[in-house]
Amino acid sequence: MRTLIALALTITTAGTAFAHGAEAHPASYSWTFDPWVVIPLCTLAAMFAIGACRLLCRVSPGRPKPLLRIVCYFAGLLTLTVALVSPIHWLGEHLFTFHMVEHEIVMAIAAPLLVLSRPAAMCVWSLPRFARRWTAQAFNASPVRGLWSRFSGGVTATVVHAVAIWTWHVPMLLDVSVTNIAMHRLQHLSFFITALIFWWAVIWRSERGAASWHLFVTMMHTSILGALIALSPRVLYVAQTASAPEWGLTPLEDQQMAGMLMWIPAGTVYAGAAIFLMSMWIRDSGRGGAKLV
Repeated sequence: MRTLIALALTITTAGTAFAHGAEAHPASYSWTFDPWVVIPLCTLAAMFAIGACRLLCRVSPGRPKPLLRIVCYFAGLLTLTVALVSPIHWLGEHLFTFHMVEHEIVMAIAAPLLVLSRPAAMCVWSLPRFARRWTAQAFNASPVRGLWSRFSGGVTATVVHAVAIWTWHVPMLLDVSVTNIAMHRLQHLSFFITALIFWWAVIWRSERGAASWHLFVTMMHTSILGALIALSPRVLYVAQTASAPEWGLTPLEDQQMAGMLMWIPAGTVYAGAAIFLMSMWIRDSGRGGAKLV
């Protein structure tokens, strides 16, 4: 109950602060066109669109078309664009709260949507024939398959993703990522890649019971981290929260809001997915169905 009251007070404070901040920064909200982000996003969109068109042309009449996969892919790419290109990214450079929103969109929304689309085949089909052959041979090589099998296992993927999350929330590293563009890109890349591997392990590699356990563990450790950030009596992230007074917040309030976002809304996403998989596992336990396929 105390947590819910604190969250309500924090949201109320945030609304007031952003209302004042909007008056102080009316022309500052901007889209971020970082070529290191925009070019890969456009390339991935183009590759998937070309590959999807080619595969759809080959689908026999009467056979189901992978329209849901296409919708999931572009929904995931759109949310990724919102997180990394829209004014949310710009605000994340000034407020820890929005930086946390950006991270959670990348890891808990964009990543699972992209994984659900299983985009590898579509993207490979966008390549010329000789490149498709070379790519297929490269991915089917024993060292590559062995490495992928090891890292996409449920336990390994969960641990690697957890290490990435906790490491980048070490105060010194998070503050460096705010002041150094190369570290900022590396942070986002590590969050995104480990989230993709984690969700791939949960959705496509693990049995539903095990997958729900991996999600529960992730919910627990991210909630603990969020609680530690939110309930800290002092400012841990000095550089990240330095601009908070310009928006009507104290640095500690900005940090508390960011921690609350990781603690409750983000944890709810993992909890909801875990409950869904657990219910599917219980329903199918009599039939032996254990995969989310």
